[in-house]
Amino acid sequence: MSTSRVDPTVVSQPVPGESRWPGLATPPHSPLRARAAEALFRHAVKSLDVRVTFPDGTVLGAGGPDAPEMRIHRPAAFFHRLGADAKIGFGEAYLVGDWTADDLAGVLTPFAERLATLVPPFLQRFRRIAERMQPSEEENTVEGARSNIHRHYDLSNDLFSAFLDESMMYSSALFGPGDTLTQAQHRKLDSVLDYAGVRKGSEVLEIGTGWGELSIRAASRGAKVTSLTISQEQKVLADARIAEAGLSDRVDVRLCDYREATGEYDSVVSVEMIEAVGASYWPTFFSTIGKRLRPGGQFGLQAITMDHDRMLASAKSYTWIHKYVFPGGIIPSVQAIEDGMRENTRLKLAGMREFGQDYARTLKLWRDRFQQRWDDIRGFGFDDVFRRMWEFYLAYSEAGFRSGHLKVHQFGFADPR
Repeated sequence: MSTSRVDPTVVSQPVPGESRWPGLATPPHSPLRARAAEALFRHAVKSLDVRVTFPDGTVLGAGGPDAPEMRIHRPAAFFHRLGADAKIGFGEAYLVGDWTADDLAGVLTPFAERLATLVPPFLQRFRRIAERMQPSEEENTVEGARSNIHRHYDLSNDLFSAFLDESMMYSSALFGPGDTLTQAQHRKLDSVLDYAGVRKGSEVLEIGTGWGELSIRAASRGAKVTSLTISQEQKVLADARIAEAGLSDRVDVRLCDYREATGEYDSVVSVEMIEAVGASYWPTFFSTIGKRLRPGGQFGLQAITMDHDRMLASAKSYTWIHKYVFPGGIIPSVQAIEDGMRENTRLKLAGMREFGQDYARTLKLWRDRFQQRWDDIRGFGFDDVFRRMWEFYLAYSEAGFRSGHLKVHQFGFADPR
């Protein structure tokens, strides 16, 4: 039996509704591209520590019996999606059940470890021709950024409350021995606030409010905080949480783009917001920080990062993450951050730490809780395709950090004046 036949025995796979998931139910049809994708896939997986199984009993991969298993149920659909656009089709095939895995992050990690070499070098030169570029309508202009943020962060406060811990932090925790997730999130916040020099009497600008926990933590130190967000949903819940903490007199949450910020502050803090800025706007982002800091001020930054050469290679690519999770995003490198700060501000690097494996642990905890709370989440109006999308997103991200393809850094910058 050819591995390119559809497996007719597969049942109970999600069927995407056209109004909610336009075009997803029907795989693209391109026999030539599908054959090329199948050949490349077979070549790529033969050295990976996974087991790839097909309906006819074919097994690919270098993994033994205990290796993570990727089960391809509908090979024809899988390879047609992969052939049409590998960076989007691989994830879309999971969304509709063309393939499944019990240990999803375990399957994705070996792929992430070999991401730079999965495509043979002689084919990589054609990448710029074959790959889709990020659409112009998702560029992070002031209006574009609001639209991009709305598509993710305004999904539902109930959704995020269901799988995040009580701190409502949606960024990597920093674990110490014996920490719960909430304790590790507070450890992370204390670390970045220390980098920013936040203390009693500090006037602080936060770029990217989230759901208010950093502002609460800073105000609890005796600081006065102005926090900026462009998510209406986040502002509503952040205001409520700040009021519940009795700190409304010390925290002002504003629905305001960072480019529209005014005033001067002793400290600026931003946690995992730079990934949504867009490379074209990094100079504006960095110069805004420099302008908003008083002489002698400090900046605390937490950012997801990737190696500089990988950042350059993928800077304009349009991927599954862009289409389904974070439109308009790009992950910077440490070099891009250091260069941007040096070229656009007077601030000097004063400290830095990396804790990417803590992010892998954080994502695993989020995914476990998401799965445990799925019945509740379904009640908020989300369907089974969304469930598989969110599971893939969290596992895909976890694999990136487990493999070292992605890292997370905290930086401290100080104005020497």
